[in-house]
Amino acid sequence: MAVDVLLGLQWGDEGKGKIVDVLSADYDLIARFQGGPNAGHTLEFDGKKFVLNTIPSGIFFNNTQNLIGNGVVIDPITLKREIDKLKDAGHDLLAKNNLMIAKKAHLILPTHQLLDAASEKKMGEGKIGSTLKGIGPTYMDKTGRNGLRIGDILLPDFKERYQKLTDKHTSMLQALYGEVADFSEREALFFEAVELIKKFPLVDSEHLVNGYIKQGKKVLAEGAQGTMLDIDFGSYPFVTSSNTTTAGACTGLGIAPQQIGEVIGIFKAYCTRVGGGPFPTELDNEVGEELRRIGHEFGATTGRPRRTGWIDLPALKYAIMLNGVTQMVMTKADVLSGFDKIYACTHYNYQGETIDYMPYDICTIHPEPVFKEIDGWHEDITGITELNQIPEKLKNYIDFLEQELEVPIQYLSVGPDRVQTLELH
Repeated sequence: MAVDVLLGLQWGDEGKGKIVDVLSADYDLIARFQGGPNAGHTLEFDGKKFVLNTIPSGIFFNNTQNLIGNGVVIDPITLKREIDKLKDAGHDLLAKNNLMIAKKAHLILPTHQLLDAASEKKMGEGKIGSTLKGIGPTYMDKTGRNGLRIGDILLPDFKERYQKLTDKHTSMLQALYGEVADFSEREALFFEAVELIKKFPLVDSEHLVNGYIKQGKKVLAEGAQGTMLDIDFGSYPFVTSSNTTTAGACTGLGIAPQQIGEVIGIFKAYCTRVGGGPFPTELDNEVGEELRRIGHEFGATTGRPRRTGWIDLPALKYAIMLNGVTQMVMTKADVLSGFDKIYACTHYNYQGETIDYMPYDICTIHPEPVFKEIDGWHEDITGITELNQIPEKLKNYIDFLEQELEVPIQYLSVGPDRVQTLELH
């Protein structure tokens, strides 16, 4: 039995949480493999709305186990807040016993967040657009080989290890940014949250996941952010700090490449981006504002307004290639209802050439998008439940995308609720 991977093909916010939730009942294990609490996976069902930052999106099914993998960076304070909110809503994860945490996952300390904020402040106009959750500095400590991991909280000298690292951080804050750190309040919350984390199964996740595979159980690896934010292949330096691609599932869970099965790529019927960086199809006008308003395009974690634009096919082709996508999910098709015309970027004009791929220097030499005009549809599709109810012009749009991208669109999302999902093939 192989591990299926579900990930975003754009700049994040594609609706991964909802689709994981829709698919979860068919899997034995849902495993987050990278990123941190900058994820905002929104799920809606039974008239309730949940936003998950660290916890995998299969948590609401009693027969599905969930794993926060070793590639994730964990802020104990945020994780405790998530756990408490779920308990208040009737989902006691300790009682359900369906959440496990990898011992090798790295910890976000209060001082990581101070470093994140100080770095962004110093960059000024050139800032990355960080969510200020401390994620970048945590991954820096991870690759710098002096980070702290979940397994360390069980060690008798954990507080000494913690103190050593925070002393280093406070020295850096003073030397690099001229800031005197005061994090005593968050530090108390941090240690309180660590005590709660100790009550959950802390596991050697690579053995656990491979054990599931050997037993023939179904595993779904859940990605965060999107391909165009990948640290290696995204729009660097305006990227996140982890590998958001299929390859990240291997290193973030400890599975071999040949164990990868289906790769499910999620994209919006249009495009959005949060933070700085290139966005060739961006609509900085009334149409873009209309997309933002209708699509409620504000960050689930930060509340920041998302930048909006038409779908970008060169970027999608690039993401499909990098991830080995075998099937796709198109979300937020309902947001485009009511537009007389919609547009798809098929190529870029770049330094006198017409190209259909993402150039290396997209951040410095901005390519001009070449658009194809497509007839829009006016029907309200949020209530449709059968394939024969899909408007003809939406069918045409789906057919056009499948032809261009050469991968089938397996699912169509027509609203935020779990039930507003159609299987097309």
